[in-house]
Amino acid sequence: MFTSRTPFVGRKVADQWAKPYTQVSSAALAAAIDDYIHERLFREAFEPFEDERWRLLMLQPVVDHIVKVFALALVNAEDRAISGEIEVCHRRLSEVTKLTMRESSSMEVTKCIYPRLQYPSRSGGLERAFIEWALRDTGVASFCKVSENRHDFARLRYVKDNGLPAFYSPDFLVRTSDAIYLAETKAQDQTSHPNVLRKRKAASAWCERVNELPSELRDGLPWHYTLIGESIFHDWRQKGARLGELLAFSRVRGTVGRQAQGGLDLES
Repeated sequence: MFTSRTPFVGRKVADQWAKPYTQVSSAALAAAIDDYIHERLFREAFEPFEDERWRLLMLQPVVDHIVKVFALALVNAEDRAISGEIEVCHRRLSEVTKLTMRESSSMEVTKCIYPRLQYPSRSGGLERAFIEWALRDTGVASFCKVSENRHDFARLRYVKDNGLPAFYSPDFLVRTSDAIYLAETKAQDQTSHPNVLRKRKAASAWCERVNELPSELRDGLPWHYTLIGESIFHDWRQKGARLGELLAFSRVRGTVGRQAQGGLDLES
């Protein structure tokens, strides 16, 4: 159900994907930027070589603004109206036959295709607690800690708050009796970070597109994205709630698609 053409070399994204949009025709991109600078950047005609006006283009806020405009434009240009039948490429976690990890920062599991799952060796207490709760909760049929490096097909694209495109992998995939969740756990003070909110919009929009598919192409279950802060996680857990209930409660509802990521002040 996940698709990606992103090639990997070890733990590092291959060179051609370090800057995702440098593969755009350089001449066409340069011409577009040139036209933008001359005609739209300052909302009036601008000639860089008059009175050394080009010095304005060296100011970092101006550079950042141009980068934001074109990075977002390139991302939005990927949106196309689709007609005809949808071709779905199913990807399976089992395509990655094994995961390499340290025993000291992993634990044995029974509801996953892998015998052990890893959590961060530093500040990984929340993810470890999530794994423990998922193992005990009878409402969780199966789950997996997504490996950002190995499960490269479980990677979603989003636009960072600086306007540049980036990739994001959720922490967990969780299957219950009535839904499949892309679950993200975060320290409470990180849940409102601009990039976390942008990841949330991208992931929930992706789930909405999955839910538009015929039921038989998504195992008959709806897909949801859920963002769980540390405080609510421990609160529900200590009160004896079920993890499945928390996932359902925390799922993101009612996005407006990838265009919602474009909330940058590009006209200022």
